[in-house]
Amino acid sequence: MTDSTAVVHDALSEDRAVAAEHRIGRLLIAMTYVAVGLLVVGVALMVADGISPLSSGPGLDLATLGGQLIALDPAAFLWLGLLVVVATPIGRVIVAGFAYARQADWLMVAIALGILAIIAIGVGSALTVTV
Repeated sequence: MTDSTAVVHDALSEDRAVAAEHRIGRLLIAMTYVAVGLLVVGVALMVADGISPLSSGPGLDLATLGGQLIALDPAAFLWLGLLVVVATPIGRVIVAGFAYARQADWLMVAIALGILAIIAIGVGSALTVTV
């Protein structure tokens, strides 16, 4: 590879990295807005139903979450908002992993996969605990 080809290749790689960071930033902003919107709707529905936002609520049941959302159950909106808050950094790691793969930065891909594996182990172990 000649020096001019290397410079062009480095410039393209840097442009791709900047574009990937912009995409990741937009993803984080969008997911944050969605999460805040869901939480606001949940609190508003609680107030409209005369439920104190400080009272304890029902547990999370993913199997009934869709039906609860359709029924405008305040707890469903709160749970979905919290799930989006938790999913936001996970989504960031996934998008970053794909961006690193496109750049052939295999060390960073391995690190992203390691982070996702640690998260999966944490979620898996949390699902096996009964309280």
